[in-house]
Amino acid sequence: MTENASRQYQTQQIMTASPAMLVFMLFDKAISSLNAAVRAIAANDVQERWRNNKRAIEVISRLQMTLNMELGGEVAENLDRLYGFMLKLLSTVDPNDDPKPAEDVIKLLEPLRESWRELANQGDKPAREAAKIAAEAAKAKSAADAKAAAEAKAANGGNGNRSSAPGENQAGTPEGPDTPKAHERVSVSA
Repeated sequence: MTENASRQYQTQQIMTASPAMLVFMLFDKAISSLNAAVRAIAANDVQERWRNNKRAIEVISRLQMTLNMELGGEVAENLDRLYGFMLKLLSTVDPNDDPKPAEDVIKLLEPLRESWRELANQGDKPAREAAKIAAEAAKAKSAADAKAAAEAKAANGGNGNRSSAPGENQAGTPEGPDTPKAHERVSVSA
């Protein structure tokens, strides 16, 4: 395969990957870069060590920068600290020509990579299950609203005072699984 064809394939993989698969790919790239840096240290190849360690630092920095601290909460805070620790370790690889920090970071990255691989392999199954639960909750709310509206109408003796109809808020605006609010998604931060 030519280098150009390989790049085109890689670009296609990235462009069609799910967000979870993209995060997995970043972890995988960081680990492969660090393994290459460790091999370069063993071979006394300073340029290759520097290039691969730099790439791993860039990937981990990107992962850290894309954390959503607001939605990610405590998990995002812990990952932020972990990424900071990894970057501190990797900053010692080049000046000391030492593979140990790179090996330590690989050990920290591997379980994260495997978690993201599992998540990516689940595809959109969690999203479909969440949408199904949201739709069931919306139906239950709609039924409860209809019952409450009927009870309010009966209590008012049918005098024409309008309460909100089932599936509407007080302003008469529809609410339910097809409104933008119902489509808010929980983001996985990493």
